[in-house]
Amino acid sequence: MAYKSSPRPVFDGPAPIPYSRVTRHVWGDAAAGLVDDWIYVSSDKIHQLVFGVPPGDGFRHSESFRTVFAADEVLTVLMGTMVICNPETGETHLVHKGESAFFQKDTWHHAFAWGAEELRVLEYFAPPPSTGSSGKYAATRPYVATSRYERREFIGNWPAGQAEATETAKIRVLREADTLWALDQSDPRVLTGITASTDQLTAGRVRITPGGKSETKVHGGALGMYVLAGRVNILIDDPEASPVWFELHPQDGFYIPEGTRYRAFNMGGEPAEYLFGVAPLYHPKG
Repeated sequence: MAYKSSPRPVFDGPAPIPYSRVTRHVWGDAAAGLVDDWIYVSSDKIHQLVFGVPPGDGFRHSESFRTVFAADEVLTVLMGTMVICNPETGETHLVHKGESAFFQKDTWHHAFAWGAEELRVLEYFAPPPSTGSSGKYAATRPYVATSRYERREFIGNWPAGQAEATETAKIRVLREADTLWALDQSDPRVLTGITASTDQLTAGRVRITPGGKSETKVHGGALGMYVLAGRVNILIDDPEASPVWFELHPQDGFYIPEGTRYRAFNMGGEPAEYLFGVAPLYHPKG
């Protein structure tokens, strides 16, 4: 099967993305594996999707579908358990629900659903495919013909070699203890955690206890959101127009263009949480 680019949903302004209207797509071929994609947004700044893999299945790569890109990526497990491997180096990592895998440009990767549960993973990817960072770039990279899923160099030197293995790994597993937390200055019921942040992409999560209302936020990049739990209200805080608000529920997404002022509320009776990715810059320039 010849490589074909994924659909690229874009939005002219702030926009809710209900789960029922998310763009569906199937990635891959017989050699690489077929993966279900739910593509939330693929603008000129950020790419956000959820991919799904049946129990015991996974994806690899093929000549047409190569899994090595010119982008930073954060993969967060929403359901199930993921085994992610770098077939070039042999790195193999176990990533549980709520944890993330982070890697940067030129990192080959395969992923598998470990155990008896379906795997679903939220992926943030920047620079996005619209810049030529995905399939077009992958076709220029040296092909990995034989995949390795073991770092043999550490057999006979473990755990003594653990520090070296971590230092040389291209894929980093990030757990809650690795999160950079910040408390909202205007409301202590709003907590923001940064999972990973580079000059291309910042990904993290926001937790809001009942009644919480965030301060006004604005970013130096476009934001894609994915609601994990509870009810999240987004208020577009435009001083030159009447405020516009939206109500989001689990599996819904939201897109916020660069420079747009917004606030996040939890007006429900249970904790709310959403994941986000911002590209390229989390804070505005200057």
